Amino acid sequence: MIAFGPVPSRRLGKSLGINNIPDKVCSYACVYCQIGRTLRMELERRPFYPPEMVFKEVKRKVQESREKGERIDYLTFVPDGEPTLDANLGKEVDTLRTLGIPLAILTNSSLIWREDVQNDLLKFDFVSLKLDAVSEDLWRRIDRPHKTLRLDMILDAMLEFRKEFGNKLVTETMLVDGVDYGRELERIAGFLRELKPDVAYIAIPTRPPWEKWVKPAREEVINEAFQLFAGALGEDRVEYLIGYEGNSFAFTGNVERDILSITAVHPMREEAVKELLRKANRGWEVVERLIEEGKLMELEYNGKKFYMRKLKSRELP
Repeated sequence: MIAFGPVPSRRLGKSLGINNIPDKVCSYACVYCQIGRTLRMELERRPFYPPEMVFKEVKRKVQESREKGERIDYLTFVPDGEPTLDANLGKEVDTLRTLGIPLAILTNSSLIWREDVQNDLLKFDFVSLKLDAVSEDLWRRIDRPHKTLRLDMILDAMLEFRKEFGNKLVTETMLVDGVDYGRELERIAGFLRELKPDVAYIAIPTRPPWEKWVKPAREEVINEAFQLFAGALGEDRVEYLIGYEGNSFAFTGNVERDILSITAVHPMREEAVKELLRKANRGWEVVERLIEEGKLMELEYNGKKFYMRKLKSRELP
């Protein structure tokens, strides 16, 4: 399912997601990934879906959402892998522009050193760049990148891209427990001072991660990051992504399809699923049947129940 939602986003309001990468093709294998393990570690861009198919699916979802009175603030590329691996990304943006809704992308930044990727990213209204580390060893431990990638090239390209990009640029730094950050947060703050993003987001895992040892960073680490990043950018340009985004997931007419398309890329808390079922005037037996059919799985993280689409990347190797 290429289009899903709209879903509540802590950065983007009500976001209609675009899943332009199959499960799970990526250039990283981040320890905290909510999608699951990377099945295909790739760096070369290639086409995945025809641009006309992406446009058709998104347009249909937009129409369904509008018929149900659902607001859409952004069309957001946030797939089951790294969105810039899609060689058709620029063409897809060009066609989606005709829908008259702002376009956003959440990228892990790994391919930003490529000129064609930068050209595609320049077409967006909102670009979120991952910035988990600026030191090679920590970057390799947390993000577990493709072995041929070089962090210095990525960081230099982020600075180069910032000079050209005139729309909203944000960064996202995921903090996990069990990692000795040492002076890394100070070094990230120094890079942010040079990059000058509109907002630097500080995140912690709020949904079940692939690696079971991954837990949210301690409060003192989160606070230290905030103080250092605010010192570099100003307090008004540093925000937390540490709370629950809410239950306002959109019902677009077929609740089974809505649950499966959303949970393929966005695990839902139990109360969010119940709220979606309430909108559809359906009962919990829908979830029980999807679990029984092997389409949905139940997980627990930090004392909360989550429901996720059962994908190959979530199966144990």
